[in-house]
Amino acid sequence: MCGIAGLALKPGMAPEPKVLEALTAALAHRGPDGHGHHVAGNVTLAHTRLAIIDLTTGDQPLFAGPAALVGNGEVYNYRELRTENALICATGSDCEPPLHLFRRDGGGFAETLRGMYAIAIHDRATRQVVLARDPFGIKPLYLAETAAGIAFASEPAALIAAGIVAPRIRRQSLAELLQIQFTTGAETIFEGITRLLPGETVMIADGAIVERRRRAALPEGGPEEIGEDAALARLDAALAESVDLHQRSDVPYGMFLSGGTDSAAVLAMMARLNERRVLAFTAGFDIPGAADEREAAARAAAAAGARHVTIDVTREMAWRHLPEIVAAMDDPAADYAIIPTWFLARRAREEVKVVLSGEGGDEIFGGYGRYRSAMKPWWLGGKAMRAHGAFDRLDVLRQPPRGWRDGIEAAAAAAATPGRTRLQAAQALDVADWLPNDLLTKLDRCLMAHGVEGRTPFLDRGIAAAAFRLPDALKVRDGQGKYLLRQWLARHFPASEPFRRKQGFTVPVGTWIAQEAERLAPLVAAQPGVAEVAKPDRILPLFRAAAGKREGFAAWHLLFLALWHRRHVEGVRPEGDVLAFLGRG
Repeated sequence: MCGIAGLALKPGMAPEPKVLEALTAALAHRGPDGHGHHVAGNVTLAHTRLAIIDLTTGDQPLFAGPAALVGNGEVYNYRELRTENALICATGSDCEPPLHLFRRDGGGFAETLRGMYAIAIHDRATRQVVLARDPFGIKPLYLAETAAGIAFASEPAALIAAGIVAPRIRRQSLAELLQIQFTTGAETIFEGITRLLPGETVMIADGAIVERRRRAALPEGGPEEIGEDAALARLDAALAESVDLHQRSDVPYGMFLSGGTDSAAVLAMMARLNERRVLAFTAGFDIPGAADEREAAARAAAAAGARHVTIDVTREMAWRHLPEIVAAMDDPAADYAIIPTWFLARRAREEVKVVLSGEGGDEIFGGYGRYRSAMKPWWLGGKAMRAHGAFDRLDVLRQPPRGWRDGIEAAAAAAATPGRTRLQAAQALDVADWLPNDLLTKLDRCLMAHGVEGRTPFLDRGIAAAAFRLPDALKVRDGQGKYLLRQWLARHFPASEPFRRKQGFTVPVGTWIAQEAERLAPLVAAQPGVAEVAKPDRILPLFRAAAGKREGFAAWHLLFLALWHRRHVEGVRPEGDVLAFLGRG
């Protein structure tokens, strides 16, 4: 897990040292263990390192013949790639095999990679730069196409800090952020900055993209014929293999434990595969009535023999650190789970540099309640995914948000490939946008703010092959999702209570906002980013009512926007608590 950046300029142009320095400095938090760069003609690559594998010889850039590579993430099957392809490597780095595969296979080098990665390669022989991103989009990579050529970086904030792009807001993406808390597709909220799509590889020559190819995260086709016992055996093998690969590390690792089925399955398999005790971290809240799964997590940890570390997230903690937390979300995802995730990462960094988590379990095994609704035709009460936005019928915004469902509808059409069921199409829709642009962005930014690597064993090609084409009845049964995963837990880890009704993980941010409404609402209403979109006189009533579910979501989105705009558009440093940060002149 690192930071990468670079420039692929047009012929006759040379990278400016100050731009390279600014890119590297802006990504220093992603790689506190060192940095390096490669400059050759009109191309430069930069790397900031978080040392996880091959601590001694794994510094980047890596070189092989005329090619140089920088990478962010982990290629988990690097040992198998070396053996199967008879590769002779000069280092123990997991990123060296992809470099040799590129020299052999060109733009198709990523087809056999298994892991989370954003990779940049400069081939001096062909004068090309190649960028590649893992199929699930676990690791980020952003592009800016300018008059001088193409710049890229692990975070949009680096491109802005280097002066390559100005922080101008794309209005349709802002509408998405307000209504559904994240933005979709290749476009980001910043004009002139796009995402390399999950699974995409692009070839750049003379400062322009000349070829694109895409590797799918999910297998094609409808449900396969398989019985429950066979499916359970296949899942057990796939989960054991994936968790084993995701534990490859030369530094200490632990896991995030929520009390739900996904993290319980990761815990159970880690306990099976490790001789030493698993170290598990759980967050909870100090407010009465808040959804809090610490007790369930504690029971699971005790049954697995894990060492269990819990933290209390209080309103005072949240208000004190929220400007820093939102500042980490340069590609904005207004997911309130950023709050406990940031605090968990801060605590985990005291003992480990790597954590495994359960992200992706709902998407792969069919866990969300919205999937059960999407399975029904409209005349039986079925609803389209994300049919309603956070501000619908609240009379808070100056104008109704426009075009906020365009990206969702385009992704939904692409997800509904021939043979897929309604359930599969709903899962594929979430894998295309919600997963990389909300959940994984949250995990990446909150952990990298503390120099911690996050790993997601469910987002693995072996797990996808074992689970995505299961019959619908092995995913959803008796009004509950993730049936097969629950059955696996019932057999292998019954202490996790897999068929217990999900309590949910709800951050009480709406209650916190309501408690502080009188002081907070006027400050939020006065922020330029909020004043452009919201009616000032409607914000205080909204914040007073924020303990309600709908009002709470909308109030949180406006508070997030106020903090985010102040940092990432106005450029104000995140100093002081929420009230001080918003109130500073």
